[in-house]
Amino acid sequence: MAGDTGLRWWRRLGLRARLTLIASAGLAVALTVAALLLLGELQSSLTREVDSNARQAATEIANLADARELPRLLPFGAGTLSVQVLDAQGRVTRASAQGDRLVPLLPAAVARSIARSGRVVQMPGGPIGIAAPLRVVAVPAINHQIVVAAVSYAQVSDSLAAVTREVVFGAPLLFLLLATATWLVAGAALRPIEKLRRGAQEISDTAIARTLPVPESRDEVRSLAVTLNDMLARLEAAQRRQRALVSDAAHELRSPIASIRAQLEVAIDHPEAVDWQPTAADVLADTLRLARLAEDLLALARLDEQADRPRRGRPVDLAALAEEVCARYTEAPVSVTALASGPGTVLGDLGGLDRMLVNLVDNAVRYARGRVMVTVRADGTWVLLSVSDDGPGIPEEDAERVFDRFTRLDDARSRDPATGDGSGLGLAIVRATATAHGGQAWLEDAGPGLRAMIRLPAAPGQQRGDRDHGEQQGQVGDRQVEQPHRSARA
Repeated sequence: MAGDTGLRWWRRLGLRARLTLIASAGLAVALTVAALLLLGELQSSLTREVDSNARQAATEIANLADARELPRLLPFGAGTLSVQVLDAQGRVTRASAQGDRLVPLLPAAVARSIARSGRVVQMPGGPIGIAAPLRVVAVPAINHQIVVAAVSYAQVSDSLAAVTREVVFGAPLLFLLLATATWLVAGAALRPIEKLRRGAQEISDTAIARTLPVPESRDEVRSLAVTLNDMLARLEAAQRRQRALVSDAAHELRSPIASIRAQLEVAIDHPEAVDWQPTAADVLADTLRLARLAEDLLALARLDEQADRPRRGRPVDLAALAEEVCARYTEAPVSVTALASGPGTVLGDLGGLDRMLVNLVDNAVRYARGRVMVTVRADGTWVLLSVSDDGPGIPEEDAERVFDRFTRLDDARSRDPATGDGSGLGLAIVRATATAHGGQAWLEDAGPGLRAMIRLPAAPGQQRGDRDHGEQQGQVGDRQVEQPHRSARA
């Protein structure tokens, strides 16, 4: 339970506070370890120096003893408090000025053991009237003599105490300074994120499209800002498209609904003056127009959903599909034929590809003078589908605009204005379908007439014949498809 409370407390903290706490905890551990290492190393170094002084003094006296030149009063080096020479029985035979001439510093057995091992022992200084502890060494000399030297440990203790006081008072101050610096650095690092948050809040409050501030630094925050701006741009574009679609759809729906309403109101108000059969036929025509528009809008909505996540689908032979679709136009006012140089298999939705091809053929039949040609051929890793007619064509500057939703050109492409008035969604559905299948759609001049081009990725394992071989198999020269240089690709 306490653990859950602690976790909730931690989660409620801001990112800046959490970063500062984590860094401060690391600093506290680092400073503590550094202080302990410093004190340990200082103690070890000072202790080695004191032991070296004591051993040096004892060694000098032992050398004099070996040379049989011991004076009555033993000299001693700097920092050495007491030097004694013990005979084989442990009696003091020589001593320094501050050394005791009666009581040895160490018992004989202990002195010999220390002399053999070369170690240094620490003992209280009380026996020789010193409050501080002593560091004592023993060095063997001639005739089983032992030279014992003692050095005060007070200087080391005083130095350690002084450094400890500095560490105790200085380390917390250093910790506070570093923690404050961490808090300020974390705030500076998070300031661009706070600007992004305020910018996003302003967009949310005002509902006005704008870009988030992008920091000058080339770091992860800049990448985040750029990504968010790209996302906002895509969302704004999608919102504009949605508003335009709703507006255009409402405008398109208004006309047939108004026509149906007017005819029904006239029929209800003046039933004796209405011929019900033509009225019913007109209402049915407007109803069918509404149904087609609803179907087209639904198809576009589904294609928009698939645009960001194209599906692989199932293998579809475009050559066979083209022949099947062309067979439905035996009663069309113009000739509709299909020409394929071998299979053109792609992965996709059969229903969607069928609708795309029907839209292209319907458009071509509406404006053709005498013939419509549908061709399918493989081009490396792609399958090219073209639908061409011998109609009047369209201006070059309109080759891209016709793919916009609810776009209609003037009557230059209309062979029959009475039947040529579509919803303006046919080519939009064509391009959306091609894009959803990972392909492209564009228009080009067929000289005379217009050629609609679709390029889709070939299915894995699609037989890719050589282009020259494909031409030998019946590919018509004037149907050769080239990438247009004047049309933007979807």
